[in-house]
Amino acid sequence: MATDVRAFCAKAGKTLFGFEAGKHKVRTEILAGLTTFLTMAYILAVNPGIFSALAGNGMPTDAVFTATALAAIVGTLVMSVYAKKPFGLAPGMGLNAFFVYTVCLGMGYSWQFALTAILIEGVIFILLTLTKVRELIVKAIPVGMKKAIGVGIGLYIAFIGLRNAGIIVSDSATSVALGNFKDSSVLLALLGIVLTGVLCILKVRGGMLISILAITIIGIPLGITTYGGIVSKAPSLSPIFCQFAWNEILSVDMLVVVFTFLFIDMFDTIGTVVGVSVKSGMVDKDGNVDGVSKILMADAVATTAGACFGTSTTTTYIESASGVAEGGRTGLTSFVIAVCFAIALIFSPIFLAIPSAATAPILVIVGVMMCSPVKEIEWDDYSEAIPAFLTMVLMPLSYSISHGIMLGMIAYVLVNACSGKFKKISVMMWILAALFVLRYIFM
Repeated sequence: MATDVRAFCAKAGKTLFGFEAGKHKVRTEILAGLTTFLTMAYILAVNPGIFSALAGNGMPTDAVFTATALAAIVGTLVMSVYAKKPFGLAPGMGLNAFFVYTVCLGMGYSWQFALTAILIEGVIFILLTLTKVRELIVKAIPVGMKKAIGVGIGLYIAFIGLRNAGIIVSDSATSVALGNFKDSSVLLALLGIVLTGVLCILKVRGGMLISILAITIIGIPLGITTYGGIVSKAPSLSPIFCQFAWNEILSVDMLVVVFTFLFIDMFDTIGTVVGVSVKSGMVDKDGNVDGVSKILMADAVATTAGACFGTSTTTTYIESASGVAEGGRTGLTSFVIAVCFAIALIFSPIFLAIPSAATAPILVIVGVMMCSPVKEIEWDDYSEAIPAFLTMVLMPLSYSISHGIMLGMIAYVLVNACSGKFKKISVMMWILAALFVLRYIFM
């Protein structure tokens, strides 16, 4: 009887999540899911905070909290069951700011208009994925560039972690500078980096999760971890659910906004998927991502669902790298992430109490881990090295994955074409480079 139960569970696990008992471990996948969730749980607080700028225009902040969680749950469940990959999804940082500060406050459009643009973008993404266009774009990126994308994302998320921790701050004279090391939050984050590093060196299972919990607890007496209770009822979604501006879907303005969302989201997602997949070994010898079409479909469905719930573009999260670093390889990891977001709807005060001083060190250490493919780039071949370098360095400096990819790919085409190495440039690369140039000229 017990053997039959185990056999049934093993078969169900492989069918649902791609989990294989002899190859993967349940404990590892669960720890990976918890780690990814805790490193990306900040979106539950940050996203409503960004959208609070629209509260006076009839978009309640508390409703955005619920929409954020639901978008993450739906998107990550699709990733878990359909794509069977260990990636978490949620409303994307940068894309949410573009929604609020550029489209709504800057350009003067209503939030209903912006949500309509997100919905249309999601539908277009579904069509592009079904027709394999997005997959063709991923496959067209040269292997060296794919390695560079992974390294660039590592530098990018490490920079985000250092900024979140206050270790690096803005400076009017030098753009960035060191933060105040007398600040207890900064010191706690530095302790977190050391603790996480030591646990990783000692190969302690769940080391990142242990670090997050330890720093959170240490932060309580320091006043850094703010305890606000245990249980809280999820706010109503009704004020923002399926609020679309159908009368404006054929306008030129809608076309421009949709195209902008589409461009940013596409290359943020491609960069994240390629970067994390390369690091985790989920690629073939040519650098092609295993099951990429299903991953991109999960992302497209998540964006469409998020628009219906009432939030900005939902995308695959780079913080998924933290769970992958803990050994997550299957849809069971992403299933755990989705369950955690569902629990967060009820126990939001607990999850929102985790300070950035606890999660920022994880991003820094994961950034270190993601830089290992740098040694596989052909540095002696400048036709490979120059575009790769620009891709890597421009991601953190422009604070954008998509800018790093687009400028790097333009550089790849130009450097190789001007050097007479036309055979290295595929038709798709020519098309993409031309589109990127047009994007920078007209947008």
